[in-house]
Amino acid sequence: MSTADRLYGLLSSAGGSELPVRILAWDGSVAGSPGAPTVEVRSRRALRRLLWEPNELGIAQAYITGEIDVPGGAGELAAGLRAIWQHARTGAGTGVGAGPIRMSAVQKAKVAAAALRLGAVGRRPAVPQSQARLSGNLHSKDRDRAAISHHYDLSNEFYSLILDESMAYSCAYYDGLREDDPNASVAPTEDLFKAQRAKLDLICTKLGLRAGMRLLDVGCGWGSLSLHAAEHYGVQVLGVTISRQQHEFVGKRIAERDLSDRVEVRIQDYREVREQPFDAVSSIEMGEHVGEGNYPTYSARLFENLRPGGRLLLQQMSRRADAAPGGGAFIENYIAPDMYMRPLSQTLNFLEQAGFEIRDVQALREHYARTVADWLDAFENHYDEAVAMVGQEVARVWRLYLIGGGLSFEQGRMGVDQILARRPLR
Repeated sequence: MSTADRLYGLLSSAGGSELPVRILAWDGSVAGSPGAPTVEVRSRRALRRLLWEPNELGIAQAYITGEIDVPGGAGELAAGLRAIWQHARTGAGTGVGAGPIRMSAVQKAKVAAAALRLGAVGRRPAVPQSQARLSGNLHSKDRDRAAISHHYDLSNEFYSLILDESMAYSCAYYDGLREDDPNASVAPTEDLFKAQRAKLDLICTKLGLRAGMRLLDVGCGWGSLSLHAAEHYGVQVLGVTISRQQHEFVGKRIAERDLSDRVEVRIQDYREVREQPFDAVSSIEMGEHVGEGNYPTYSARLFENLRPGGRLLLQQMSRRADAAPGGGAFIENYIAPDMYMRPLSQTLNFLEQAGFEIRDVQALREHYARTVADWLDAFENHYDEAVAMVGQEVARVWRLYLIGGGLSFEQGRMGVDQILARRPLR
């Protein structure tokens, strides 16, 4: 029996059924269904890692370190992940993202014997350097700054390889995209930049922005909405972020566009904003970072920041009730530590408890699948530059993140919604 046959048998036994992939072992042997996506297991260390972490995190760590790979690049990796997810969803196996693999005593004995024959038994491998290492109380201000820095402070230059020129790091809006088909074609001229501008206009229109109004942009990112609202709608904007890289970037754009009389951006926690109430408040894909315990505080602060009759536009990711609150072990450890998502109904409940009247909800899940596909295309076109900037390990983290995130929206495990709410007059 070849090494690949032993590997395939071991992994299938651990998962409860035959895997929907081919295995290419470190000695060149191959096993599995012809034509299926190929997973290359480059070393015994990869198998040892999976024995210690027999779930999504172990597979992610082995891929990040290059101990396993998928020949053929991003397209083949996406096909492999899609096949494994389908395998898990149909009940054929536990699969990536479906929680820890649970084996009977007999299965464990068979897996241990096979691993011993393959020379894979040994000490737990060290975690990759790119894994987040946070300390302190969950969602304290210091820990939140560290979590945001881990995700957003790789460098402005790195994010410019992925995002469009507006540096909008949130779901775009593709006019004409059919809700029943995330891959439906749109007008050839509607590229990512146009779709992001359409999203910004959609937000400004829902908020009813006009010249002279004051907007608070909570979690302003690289300033796409703050700058757009000031330039095209004539409003006065205060944007807040706790990312130093983002603050530096927006400051330069404010100066370049001569908007210092209309836009101010601060390094400031949302809990520290104490200005007079604003005419409108926006918070675009920032609520995922405040945590479950702090969400009532977050909702209350958004309410207090609005004048009576003022509007809130909250764009936020959601999850199915049976999905991981933070997006799964990989995202929670390598991309957005301490992130928390909930079903849409729970977010609406928090806002109503804070005093808001919900006026409109628009689901944009299919638009996020398309947005992430555009980000992935840009990233792959600049992959060598990304490696030069952040190293091979972090580049592989981001390739896996973009592909996996896109599949989450495509398959409905995650969603994103624009919520328009209003502070009542009395």
